Amino acid sequence: MSGTGRRPTLKDIAAETGLSMAAVSYALRGLHGTPETRQRVQDAADRLGYQADPVARALASGRSGSVGVLCASLEDLWQQRVAAALGRELLAPDRNAWIIDSAGDADRQLELAQHLVDHRADAIVVIPIDPAAKGWAEIAEQAPVIAIGDALPGAKAKSEVVLDNETGVTTALRRLTTAGHHDLAILIPTRRLAAGQGDLAAPTSTHRLDVEQSDAVQPRPVAWRPAEELAQRVAGELGLRLQLLQCPHDLAGATEVARTLLTGPSRPTGILALADSMAFGVYAAARELGLRIPDDLSLLGYDDQPMSQLLTPPLSTFHWPLDALVSHVVARVTSAVDTNRRVRRTTLTPTLIERGSVAAPPTH
Repeated sequence: MSGTGRRPTLKDIAAETGLSMAAVSYALRGLHGTPETRQRVQDAADRLGYQADPVARALASGRSGSVGVLCASLEDLWQQRVAAALGRELLAPDRNAWIIDSAGDADRQLELAQHLVDHRADAIVVIPIDPAAKGWAEIAEQAPVIAIGDALPGAKAKSEVVLDNETGVTTALRRLTTAGHHDLAILIPTRRLAAGQGDLAAPTSTHRLDVEQSDAVQPRPVAWRPAEELAQRVAGELGLRLQLLQCPHDLAGATEVARTLLTGPSRPTGILALADSMAFGVYAAARELGLRIPDDLSLLGYDDQPMSQLLTPPLSTFHWPLDALVSHVVARVTSAVDTNRRVRRTTLTPTLIERGSVAAPPTH
């Protein structure tokens, strides 16, 4: 802070160094001048406590230095890990990350994306709740969008880091089938879809599907996400009876959903939870009901949370290459901001981590 108590300006640095304001501005941005001059200007700025006005800098450069990381739901432990890792890797002297939770509401997510556009975010990294929502096309016209998880059909995203659910879901269902299971349930995230596309928000809402024929056509009361549509197709090909149930990520909510499923008339012998946080609720409900995993119930998780190894028995789950995902996303952000180029899609494939939560179904 200058001796007058006001905010230091470029003019103060110019007076301190004997340079013109233009020379000071260029030096602070590293554009012109010798290394010695740039260092002399930076030293003067540090002594005076100078900080660039972010609004003025954004107007002058066309960049705000901010990247939005827009998550579907930070109750999901996997999204927490992704957001935290991105926040660290995106942090730079001239860049920071805004991490925002959409609370599982697709309309709210689009509103927040527009809010980031209005506040001149240089790029938006998004884990979409509803990838088919038409609003993404408009958002992508206004700012670089990098999608994680699912592609954004119809939107000109700068890049997409797609999770290979084709491999993950197919491997999971085949693993349970090979163990002898034919009556399965899949726990899917609770969410509220974009306007006009149905509602999946109520955790008690359950869609039970009998898909015993590969050509079975099921009613479509809501807009299923790609992984959920895939699960129904694969279940039909394998001749499985399949239930899809919404499940929140918090332990109490996941336990309630699992309890309802396991005490209902159509109790499955195997469950795939599309997040390990949901699987934790299955463990809790099974213990409460006196059911043993895997003797009475087999269970697969989907995102290899560190604490999954500490359960009894340890949870079999899928490992996704988180470090590679973060590296790809940061590279895509840099490319989109610096060159405005669209980078082709990258697909990341999971690996099944066998532990101790899958076995043959009970014979009694």
